[in-house]
Amino acid sequence: MNQDHYIGDVAVTKTLNREQYVNDVKAAMIIGCSPQTLRNWRCTGGRGPVYCKKHHMVRYRVQDLLDFMAAGRIDPEARREG
Repeated sequence: MNQDHYIGDVAVTKTLNREQYVNDVKAAMIIGCSPQTLRNWRCTGGRGPVYCKKHHMVRYRVQDLLDFMAAGRIDPEARREG
């Protein structure tokens, strides 16, 4: 059974450490947006995935990126039934 899940253009496998922190370029690849979009979301506040900032370094935890994508998931079947 294939354990890969594709988000954006990145295969997220079960071997990926979901507690790992990645920079904005890798985070953007995972969720399928541009690094500039992530920067814009950080500046405007209230949008985008959870991030960690230490001094001038911004990092995203892989699990937070997956949670961000899952929160936007829409099930068309559930919409028809409701």
